[in-house]
Amino acid sequence: MRSVVGARAAAAAPETAPASATVLRAMLATAAALWVALTAGPVAAQSKTGTSIGQFLLIEPSARIAAMGNAGVGLANGIQSVYYNPGAIGPLTGSAVQFTHSLWFADITFDYAAAAVGLSGVGTLFGSVTSLSSGDINVRTVDQPLGTGERYSVSDLAVALGFGKQITHRFAAGLQVNYISETIWHSSLHKLTLSGGTVYRIAENGLTLGASLSNFGTSARFDGRDLAIQYDNDPTRHGDNSALPGEQLTDKFPVPTLFRVGIAYPRHLSETSNLLLALDAFHPSDNTESLSAGAEWSWRDVFALRAGYQNLWQQDSELGLTLGVGLKGDLGGRRIGLDYGWADHQRLSETHRFTVVCAF
Repeated sequence: MRSVVGARAAAAAPETAPASATVLRAMLATAAALWVALTAGPVAAQSKTGTSIGQFLLIEPSARIAAMGNAGVGLANGIQSVYYNPGAIGPLTGSAVQFTHSLWFADITFDYAAAAVGLSGVGTLFGSVTSLSSGDINVRTVDQPLGTGERYSVSDLAVALGFGKQITHRFAAGLQVNYISETIWHSSLHKLTLSGGTVYRIAENGLTLGASLSNFGTSARFDGRDLAIQYDNDPTRHGDNSALPGEQLTDKFPVPTLFRVGIAYPRHLSETSNLLLALDAFHPSDNTESLSAGAEWSWRDVFALRAGYQNLWQQDSELGLTLGVGLKGDLGGRRIGLDYGWADHQRLSETHRFTVVCAF
């Protein structure tokens, strides 16, 4: 993907122009630049869908941002933003924890836990654990379609450790190392990847530009005792060893690397309500480019309504409308947030996410 130019219309606007009009022009210019960058490639480009492993890494673990169309790379206002942009680690102050549970397809369970600890004058440490599990599945064969009596499971695990820093008043950056493991019965693969991102606050009113690169790494293959076979070196000969131990080799596949760039614009509507707008552009390694957009209306920083639409113009997309709600409150000197996110997956029905955040 060709380079994306961030809009700086706000700096060039006449001093007499209203602030809202200046910000709107900046957002429109940035959106136009994102769209030009995404459509600059060949029209007949292939999507490469199904060519990468570790698809569970693309399940967004934030009920709040999922309800906003998963447009989160420009949001640097909490621990829920870190998945979308490691640069969001830098602006975090104090400590915070996040827990997310999702009701995924076919009774698959998805869980995510994260924690951030601020180190005064140094930066912020971040860690997370992602787990996806199919539960027990009956082994079925052509001869025994009702089951052989054996059961197997599929499980995925990702452990991340990151560090971020607010480098200047407006600029923050973060880096994250990820350990990834996928297991199918007795076969598994393991690998390390890197994720990084930056956040830049364009204007004093909060207009923010963010960019991130997730899951950058090499390819990996499965191995394990399920791939063991007995091999006959020469089936035409008799008397030799016809059951030599051997092993099948699977192909190597990459993880789904994803480049994001986007903007977020908070707008103060009144003394009691605020509006947050977000727009993201996606350039994945295993799919076509797309845009996602979302909005959040909040009342007294206690109650929030959210809506969005994800993966606009993506080829053969099964995603679409997103909705959600959130509550915040103080409990024992801690700020507690409860969020719910609903997402339409068309032929695959819908998914539900529940997130709890506690800031110390």
